[in-house]
Amino acid sequence: MKITIDAKALVLLFILNLIVLSGSATFSYAQDKIIAVVNEDVITQKDLADFLSFMRLQLSQEYKGKALEEKIQSMRPTVLDRLIEDRLILQEAKRSDIKVDDSRVRARINEVKKEYPSQTQFHADLMKQGLTQGDIEKKIREQFMMFAAVDSKVRSKIIIKPDEVTEFYKDHKRELNTGESRDIEAISLEAYDLANTISYELKSGKKLEDLASRYPLIINRLTLKAKDGIRKEIAEAISKLGVNEVSDPVKIEDKFYVFRVTGINPSEQLTLMQAQGMIQGILFEKRIQEGLAGWLDEIKKNSYIKIMQD
Repeated sequence: MKITIDAKALVLLFILNLIVLSGSATFSYAQDKIIAVVNEDVITQKDLADFLSFMRLQLSQEYKGKALEEKIQSMRPTVLDRLIEDRLILQEAKRSDIKVDDSRVRARINEVKKEYPSQTQFHADLMKQGLTQGDIEKKIREQFMMFAAVDSKVRSKIIIKPDEVTEFYKDHKRELNTGESRDIEAISLEAYDLANTISYELKSGKKLEDLASRYPLIINRLTLKAKDGIRKEIAEAISKLGVNEVSDPVKIEDKFYVFRVTGINPSEQLTLMQAQGMIQGILFEKRIQEGLAGWLDEIKKNSYIKIMQD
């Protein structure tokens, strides 16, 4: 028999009272403080803290130091909404009896571990975030379940027709270009003084090959596009340089870099064939966002959601 919203509310009120009454220590109460109710589930302050810790762990593979903390802070205003929506999707996944193979979870854990110099460092970072490996395994399993639910309910139903791609190309032709790119030499060094010396020597006309034979440096030759989302520090350093010009030392994490631009490649217009894959990706992502929002709105209409006010 389908439970009405009112009946659900009574059941949830009983759950809330039971949880609140069972808390004895002040710290435990603060951790277990209920901040939202989603159907038969509750979201606690600890759930919110664990979510942010888990996101910090995942994002640390892409962001470091100040950039990582800025990313986490930018998430805080919407984190409860995200938790509620995740809980709704997870509930749908459980109703659909979605299962996740243990090997997929272990493989994902191993990917995360590879970002650390040792197992000890990995577990130390988990402890610092107030997490255990069991917590991470649970979160990753839930992520896979939610992805499978979204894939079944939204992603698998999206079809991008050829005439939609052509129409998008006509409407956005000017925007569909390669973007300016720069060929650079990125010289990596361990100390600022050495980086400053290399920068000065190159600006004075010394050959990089000669410097490489005298100093311990690592040289990488790259082609970078602003559209590829390169790091802010690198973008700022190379955007000011002309061909054969050299940057001052730039600190990125625990190393210092000197950049020299060896070529500037102008932007070129993409043909429809060249832009086809990009356009399909743009339209597909747009449809996923629209489809997910519509699906979640429908779920919310048939769900009991209560956000607790302080």
